[in-house]
Amino acid sequence: MSSILTNNSAMVALQTLKSINSGLEQTQSEISTGKSISSSADNSAVWAISRVMESDVQGFSAISDSLALGKSTVGVARQAAETVTDLLTEMKGKIVAAQEDNVDRAKINEDVTALNEQIQSVVAAAQFNGLNLVDGNSGNVDILASLDRDSSGGVTASTIEVTGQDLGTGGYVANDIFGSSGGTPSANGDTVALSLDNSGGTDNIVIDDSGTAFEEGDRVQIRIGEQVASYTVTADDAAATTTSDIVAIGLKNAIDALGIDDLTVDYDSGSPGQLDFDNQSGDDLTVTGQFVDAGSGGLGALSSIDVSTDAGAAAALGTIETLIDTAIDAASSLGSVEGRITTQSNFVSTLTDSLKSGIGSLVDADMEEASAKLQALQVQQQLGVQALSIANQAPQSVLSLFR
Repeated sequence: MSSILTNNSAMVALQTLKSINSGLEQTQSEISTGKSISSSADNSAVWAISRVMESDVQGFSAISDSLALGKSTVGVARQAAETVTDLLTEMKGKIVAAQEDNVDRAKINEDVTALNEQIQSVVAAAQFNGLNLVDGNSGNVDILASLDRDSSGGVTASTIEVTGQDLGTGGYVANDIFGSSGGTPSANGDTVALSLDNSGGTDNIVIDDSGTAFEEGDRVQIRIGEQVASYTVTADDAAATTTSDIVAIGLKNAIDALGIDDLTVDYDSGSPGQLDFDNQSGDDLTVTGQFVDAGSGGLGALSSIDVSTDAGAAAALGTIETLIDTAIDAASSLGSVEGRITTQSNFVSTLTDSLKSGIGSLVDADMEEASAKLQALQVQQQLGVQALSIANQAPQSVLSLFR
């Protein structure tokens, strides 16, 4: 049956052309945007996943900047600590030279003072963007290192903690803790040196707090050869009336724990704060004592080094060893953290690339496929238009029935 009111062929051709035009529009969108899924209307689930991943990529970009800043800050501090170590090592050479009697100790002491000033300059200048990790004022610093997303979608930030180092030289308060009867103390009484010969050498060290009182955190350190014993003053110790005795006994116990054969250290209860040394080891021993002020920087004891006298030069040798150990520990700690930051930075960079690749596989258009599809749809569109034109002409054939 032919009808001039209902043209089924034209309707079929029209619907086919609409479908072709829709596919052509989608393909052209893929080509122009480069994405097969450019909005939630294309595929809501995949679009949502891609948007979350894209936000993570932005977050990791900020983390990369944080790690770069942190690495630079730690790198400056590490370099400063290594430079301080080198300067202290150079100072040790001067101090060793001062052990000889036939030298100009005054000139050597001037060199030591100059190196001390240079160390202070290095520590003060070791800042990056206003943060100094070696002057003892920074405490612990957290560097943003990662964003961790759990299975439920929750996000937490993780950090790398950088422990601030104390290579400061200020704030030192001389306490004159070594009494005059113990060996030959240096000028300020904060260092002392004994020489115990190998044939039963004896001498003593007296801990005396009759001057400036001990404070919590103060430490007294005794070096015997290459071994070190120390005692740190507690709050209860500082409040006691017999702090010098407590410190002396604590030092005796620490020295005994070193296990040095045939060296006897006795606490003389009849003489407050006195430790008596008796060397039966068969080897000459050098015993040095050093006071470490809790309020001073990690290198505060530099101010107590004075090699202008025999006793001062001998005591300085023990002090410089401790200071070098402090600087080495600081450089080692900062170097370890810097290596960790570098590793994390490389990981974040690789992870960001992987996330970008994953997003691309989800939403990027296959341009080769899109090109082939475009050409096919263009041909189909032309054919659809022609089919619709033919279908629209069909009712005209009804006119021949009325001629």
